[in-house]
Amino acid sequence: MRSDLPAGTVTFLFTDIEGSTRLLRELGTDPYAAALTEHRRALRAVFAAHGGVEVDTQGDAFFVAFATAPAAVAAALDGQEVLTSGPITVRMGLHTGSPTVTAEGYVGIDVHRGARVGALAHGGQIVISSTTAALVEDQPQRDLGRHRLKDFDAPVQLFQVGTVEFPPLRTPGAVDLPTPATAFLGRERELFEAATLWLDRIPRALTIIGPGGTGKTRFSIELARFLAEEADGGTVFVPLAPVRDPALVVPLIAAALGASGDSPTAIATRVGVRRTHVVLDNLEQLLPQAARPLAELLAAAPALRLITTSREPVRIAGESEYDLTPMREQDAVSLFLERAQTVRSDIADSPAVHELIKRLDGLPLAIELAAARVKLLGPEQLLERIAQRLDLLKGGRDVDERHATLRATIGWSYDLLTEEEQQLFARLAVFRGGCTLDVAEAVCEADLDTLASLLDKSLVRRRSDADGEERFWMLETIREFATELLHTSGEEDSLRRAQADQLIELADRAGTRAMINLPRPWNLDVVAPEMDNVRAVLEWAVKRDPERGLRLATWLEALWVVRDPVEGAAWLEALLAATPATDPELRGRAWRALGGALDIDGEHERAAPCYDTSLALFTTTGNEVEASHVRFRVAVSILFRGDADAAWPLFEASLTDSRQLGNRVGECQAIGFLAGKARRNGDKAGALEMALESAAIAREVGWTWWEAGQLLGAADLERDGGDFDAAETHALTALELGLSLGDRRTIVFSAAELAAVAAVSGDPSRAGLLWGAVEAEVNTGRVGQWEQNSAAIETVVLRADGPVFQQARAEGSLLSIPQAAGLEPS
Repeated sequence: MRSDLPAGTVTFLFTDIEGSTRLLRELGTDPYAAALTEHRRALRAVFAAHGGVEVDTQGDAFFVAFATAPAAVAAALDGQEVLTSGPITVRMGLHTGSPTVTAEGYVGIDVHRGARVGALAHGGQIVISSTTAALVEDQPQRDLGRHRLKDFDAPVQLFQVGTVEFPPLRTPGAVDLPTPATAFLGRERELFEAATLWLDRIPRALTIIGPGGTGKTRFSIELARFLAEEADGGTVFVPLAPVRDPALVVPLIAAALGASGDSPTAIATRVGVRRTHVVLDNLEQLLPQAARPLAELLAAAPALRLITTSREPVRIAGESEYDLTPMREQDAVSLFLERAQTVRSDIADSPAVHELIKRLDGLPLAIELAAARVKLLGPEQLLERIAQRLDLLKGGRDVDERHATLRATIGWSYDLLTEEEQQLFARLAVFRGGCTLDVAEAVCEADLDTLASLLDKSLVRRRSDADGEERFWMLETIREFATELLHTSGEEDSLRRAQADQLIELADRAGTRAMINLPRPWNLDVVAPEMDNVRAVLEWAVKRDPERGLRLATWLEALWVVRDPVEGAAWLEALLAATPATDPELRGRAWRALGGALDIDGEHERAAPCYDTSLALFTTTGNEVEASHVRFRVAVSILFRGDADAAWPLFEASLTDSRQLGNRVGECQAIGFLAGKARRNGDKAGALEMALESAAIAREVGWTWWEAGQLLGAADLERDGGDFDAAETHALTALELGLSLGDRRTIVFSAAELAAVAAVSGDPSRAGLLWGAVEAEVNTGRVGQWEQNSAAIETVVLRADGPVFQQARAEGSLLSIPQAAGLEPS
C-alpha cells in the first residue's frame, strides 16, 4: 500500500489541458513541449504547497489527492492563477470520497466519478461535486444543475467554484481507452511528432510501426487520448493481439462502437458525420488479409479514423506511417530508474545502467522487465545475466536484432524463475484472452503465491473487466514465448481438455445451451470475456479432440445465434467435418445449432439440410422431444423465408406434438408464433389470448425471457385495441422481467412500449420522459435489433410531440430507464 497517500475521506483533483491539439498546431513541437513542462512545474509547486500528493500523471493531465476539501479547492484556485500568464489553460474537477488505497494508488468508484467531473469542465473552470461543495461552503459557488457522467446511470449535482461565467458544461465524444497503471515516460517528443503528423495530414489511418517491445500499444493509447478532442464522435480501443481470423476485425470494431450490425454500412450508420477515432492494437498477425476489409470500411465511413499498431504498414489508401524507434538513451535510462526505484530505492544512475539500456536496445518492454528484477539483482548482475542469455538465444543473421534482444530478455526472466513458476508460466499460455483466478486454479492448478510471483515479475499482468472481476493475462510477445514452452512441455493436450471442459461448464451456467425442457435465462455477458479462449480451444480441438470441441461449440448455441452466427456456423461446420460419427445425440444438436446460426444469418437454403440431418439423427435415437423441437425450428426457418402459409401448419403440428409429449416449452413457443398468425389474419382478440397463454406457460416453467417477450406482444395488442391500462400493466411487467435478466433489448423495447401507451393515452410528459431515457440507452450502442424494429413505435410515440413532450424528453435523457418508468427514484 502506498504510504504517502492520504487515507479515509480524500478529495481528488483532476486536471487536463484544454485544446492541447490546437496549442500544438499554434506553438509547434518544441515550444509546446516547453510550455507543457512549465505548466507541470507550476502546478506541482502549487499542489505541494497545499499538501497535495500526486497520484498519477497521464500525458498532460494530473491526478492529485488532498487530505481535506478546503486544501484541494485552494490548490485549484492557486493553480488556475499561476497559469493565467501562460498559453495553457486547464480544466479542473474535484470530488470527495472514501477510496481504497493500494500499492499502485487508489481504487474505487469515487476515483472514476472525480475523473468524469473534471472531463466536463472548460479551460480555466473548476467544477466540483456536491460532496466537495458541502465541505467548502465558504467559497463562492455557482449551482450548475444536474448532469449525467459517463458510465454512471443517475445524473449528479455539480457546482462551479467562483462566479465567472462559462459556457454550459462540455460533452465531448466518449473516450474509451485503457488506463495504464504507470505514468507515460520518455516519449513526449515522439507523441507530439505523431500528433503533428495527424493534424497536418488528417490521414484516414495512422499506423504506429515498430518491432515487438517498442511500446506501440502504450504510445497509441497516449496519442489517442491526446487527439480525443478532435473526435466528437468518440474514441475506442480494439485489442487484436488474441485474434487470428482477419474476418473478425470489422465485427470487433462494430462491437466496440456499438453498431447495430457488423458490416461497414452498420458502422457508417453508427458513426454518421462525427469524427470517430478507433485504435486497432496489434494488427500485424492479421495482415495482409485484413487490409482490404479495413479499406472498405474507411470508404464506407468517411468520418472514421484509425490509429493502428503493427510491425508493418497496413498498406491501404490514405494511410500515414509513424516509425516508433527505440527510446533515446537518456529517456530510456529515466524510464528504467523510475520503474526500478519503485521496488528498490537505492538504484541510481550509473555506467552499468547506461550499458544495460544499450544492451536492451532501448526497448520499453525489455526495460520494464529488467526494472522488475532489481529487487533481486542490481544493474551489474542484470547486465551479466543478459549477456549470457544473448549468447544463448541470439537469432540468425536474418533476424532483427531488436527481436532477438526482446526474446533474450524474456528468456532470462524465465530462467530466473523457480521450477514451479516456470511450469505455471508455460501453462498460462493456454489463455489467449486471459483468465480469472479461479479458472487459473482449475485449469492450470495455479498456486496463489506462484501466480503472485509471476505478477510481481511483470511476466503476468492484472486488470479488471467491465464487471470489476480481475483477470490475469500476458503481453502477447511474452505469451508467444510461453506458448513455445507449452508446446514442448507434453502438457498442452491435457490442459486444453481441462480448459474445454471448464468452458463447457461455463456455457452451461450461462444458459447458452439449448435446453428443450429446462429453459434458463441467457447470460451471454458471462461468456463474452472468454471468447478468445473459446477460439483458441476450438482451433486446438479441430485437430486434436474434435468431439470435445463440438460439444463446446454446440453448448454455445444461444451465443452464436444472438451475437455471431457467422462465426458459430464456421466452427460448427469445421468440427462436424472433423468429428467421428460416434455420438448421434451430440451431432443432432450440433446440426440443429448450425441450422439455427445459418437461419439467423439469412442462409435459409443452407439451413434446411442441417435440420434434415438433425431430425434424422434424433429419429434414429428415438429422442422424440428433440425431434419435435427440430420440426419447430423447420417451421421458424420457413417463416423466415417468407412462406407463412407453409409455416403455419407446421407450427400447429408442433403444438400438437408438444402437448402430446408434455413439452411445455415447445407448447408455449408454438402458441407464441401462432399468435402472429391470428394477428396477421385480423383476429386481434385471438392473438392476444394466445400471447397471454404463451406467457402464462413460460411463467409456469420459469422461462422468464420468453414470458417477457410475449407480454410485450400482448401490450402492443392491448394498446392497438384501446385498453391502455392493460397495455401499461403488460409492458411494465415485461420491463421488470427484462431488468431481472439484464436483457437490454427487452428493457428498451418495453420502455418504448410504455412511451407509446403514454403517447396515445394523452400523457405527453410520461411519453417524453420514457422516450428520452430510451434514446439515451440506445445511444450507448448496446441494444440489438433496435434500428430494424423501432420505426413503427417511434411513429406512435411522436404523436405526443410538443413543448411538454420535448421538455420531458430532455429530462428523460438524464435518467435511467427504471427511473423514467418510476421503478427507481430519480
